[in-house]
Amino acid sequence: MTVQRILITGGAGFIGSALARHLINHSEHQVMVLDALTYAGSITTLAEVKDHPRFAFRHVDICDGHAIEQAFADFWPSWVSHLAAESHVDRSLDAPDAFIQTNLIGTYEMLKAARSYWSRLPADARTTFRFHHISTDEVFGSLGDTGRFDEHTAYDPRSPYSASKAGSDHLVSAWGHSYGLPTLITNCSNNYGPWQFPEKLIPLMIGKTLSNQPLPVYGEGLQVRDWLHVEDHVRALVQVLEHGQPGRRYAIGGEAERRNIDVVHALCGILDRLAPRSDGHPHDSGIVHVADRPGHDQRYAIDPARIHRELGWSPQHSFETGLEATVQWYLDHRDWWHALNAAYQADTRRGLLSGS
Repeated sequence: MTVQRILITGGAGFIGSALARHLINHSEHQVMVLDALTYAGSITTLAEVKDHPRFAFRHVDICDGHAIEQAFADFWPSWVSHLAAESHVDRSLDAPDAFIQTNLIGTYEMLKAARSYWSRLPADARTTFRFHHISTDEVFGSLGDTGRFDEHTAYDPRSPYSASKAGSDHLVSAWGHSYGLPTLITNCSNNYGPWQFPEKLIPLMIGKTLSNQPLPVYGEGLQVRDWLHVEDHVRALVQVLEHGQPGRRYAIGGEAERRNIDVVHALCGILDRLAPRSDGHPHDSGIVHVADRPGHDQRYAIDPARIHRELGWSPQHSFETGLEATVQWYLDHRDWWHALNAAYQADTRRGLLSGS
């Protein structure tokens, strides 16, 4: 594989940093990370690669068009992996402005800069350039008891977060059709694994369990999600960059559907073995059912047949082994998530509308 120069936006976040680490550790590609270092981005996620000669970091907000243009001019990327986004549904219910700004305006600024840069490239570099936009299955809305999302599923977003991501998907598609920019779009299912900000379900529940706090489950916890280990996800992203067809969409799922309540019970069972309570009670005795999120989607599931068939990707982590390894990582990195909870109140409930 020819060595490429890959610009990663949001590269200090959960998935972006996993992609950066993977590329440095498992390829010869050169990497530049752009990140605004908001609450969900931490330079500590890049500690193991920050001094590598093929790695560079720049503190940049993707809404700053001039700074983005300068990054393109300085780094001369051959590929762009666009992951920078506001991503927490509960936060989007409380404060949608940031989601519109980053996910829509920020993506527009990225596309504008990428098109200008791409148009000036030599013909052969124009042909091999890629703009890869990483999105979510939440843009498709909610499934019933059957069926799965795929590349042909109609969009039906239900939250400010998913609506802003749907809009960014449409912008990327439009820049491909209207201007010929070589774009790729992927929609993934729920990620989990090391370095995930502790407001998301799995690290939230691990943190609350280890802090002897109640474990709040929304409603009855019957919502179903398709879980994808972040390391499997980034392997898929690399496959799409290296072998995906411009203009193509790829749905990436772990084929590991679980109800939220079952995920919490599984976490508690692992922690009963690895970090039992001092009072001898099982950790799941701390589960409490709380008011559900407004408009909570009932079920997500992805059919990854296209990426299996065309790019030869499949997940390598089972949910059970991946979950246990994730719990162990959070046990071994308590200082990291404790500091985030203290600084950002990451374990505080959000998204309850007035009167809820």
